[in-house]
Amino acid sequence: MNFHLLKIYLLSIIFLITGACNVNDDPFENDIVEEGAQQYGTPLGQVPETSEIIMYEVNPLVFSPDRNFKGVQNRLDEIADLGVNVIWLMPIHPIGEEKGIGSPYAVRDFYEVNSRYGTLEDLRELVSEAHARGMAVILDLVANHTAWDNEWLSTNRSWYVQDEAGVVQFPNTWQDVAELNFDNPAMRKEMIEIMKYWVLEANVDGYRCDHADGVPIDFWTDAIAQLRNLPDRDIIMFAEGGNKGLFAADFDMIFGWNFYHNLKEVFEKGDPVDRLFSAQEEDYSNVPADSHFLRFTTNHDDNIYDDVPQHIFNSQEGAMAAFVITSYLGGVPMLYNGQEVGTPENIPFFYPTDYVIDWSINPQIWEEYKAVIDLRKQSAAIRNGELQALGPHSDIVAFTKSTSEEEILVLVNVRSNAVNYSLPGTVANSSWLDGYSQEPVDLGEQVEMEAYSYRVFKR
Repeated sequence: MNFHLLKIYLLSIIFLITGACNVNDDPFENDIVEEGAQQYGTPLGQVPETSEIIMYEVNPLVFSPDRNFKGVQNRLDEIADLGVNVIWLMPIHPIGEEKGIGSPYAVRDFYEVNSRYGTLEDLRELVSEAHARGMAVILDLVANHTAWDNEWLSTNRSWYVQDEAGVVQFPNTWQDVAELNFDNPAMRKEMIEIMKYWVLEANVDGYRCDHADGVPIDFWTDAIAQLRNLPDRDIIMFAEGGNKGLFAADFDMIFGWNFYHNLKEVFEKGDPVDRLFSAQEEDYSNVPADSHFLRFTTNHDDNIYDDVPQHIFNSQEGAMAAFVITSYLGGVPMLYNGQEVGTPENIPFFYPTDYVIDWSINPQIWEEYKAVIDLRKQSAAIRNGELQALGPHSDIVAFTKSTSEEEILVLVNVRSNAVNYSLPGTVANSSWLDGYSQEPVDLGEQVEMEAYSYRVFKR
């Protein structure tokens, strides 16, 4: 027999034998994504358009007493009932210990699931159950850096930023992590393979990209293009960054820090509300169509390093008024787990911690968040209508959102005292429906707004 034919024959026999021995093995386990790799599960067929998204950030460490994926899965009905359609899971990977401070953003292995949270199968089941309820799931991707005990430091040292003496550097002031070198093509390729891996391996629907401003935009352009080229997928890409250039890389959303800081100044310092309209206009100037800013009143960073919403915005009523503004004025609204029950303490996200969110408190606050979100979901004008600021007024956020079929009027008092608001002629002496009760309302020339109250009308 020809030598080459014999070699092919023997290799075929070996392949058949080993394949038979491993017929029950996970076909993806320990594999790097190859061209033509198969998709685990069925991709979600109803990934929401960006303007339709209600984002919900999950911190598995404190979400349940079990501190794992199962604990999150057990509350999916409550998350879905709230009106959420996209769940963002904070980093799911093993946490580095060398120079570590317990941060989940110090990733020891990008291809593994943190055993504290469960297994790959547990993650798959969580995603599947979320999909069954019409919710997409995105993972937190940490592309700028790794833990110091990530094996790349010993196997691929050139993948890291080094000084002239060859000492690996850390980014910013974050000494618990080592900065990756995006001048290295091999490292770039591997990071893109990681991004493909979890979409194919666990059927997730995209990524929230940590510290996206710390990664070159041309990398994101390449990575997102390759993800969007995966067959039968609709990918959500969300950047933790403030650079509008990220939209050119095809991110769907970036963080709305500019608006958030202005919102805080209005509530904390009593600044006039026109700052918010200016911030909104500044954010959305020269932005591609269908690109949006994430609007929030808290997230894992602001919660632990700043304060809880009810303190930042002066009371629980103030926190809700702020949430109405972020949900209705423009952009994509987000909640951080525990916000919807008015969790009174800062929520930790570093290991170890004994803290667990108490879901039994303040059911009336949960109902109020649900009502605000439900109205947004029902109203095309709130989500995509043309914004018209009313006023000017220093204490009342007043605006309309309009489509050809619907007009919404929103009034929010951002002060701790009642304010008598004079309606402009375009909406004074007119008939509406109350946005929440659907009861008819005849507006006169003025509206009495209680402290931190909000009123929404439609016609």
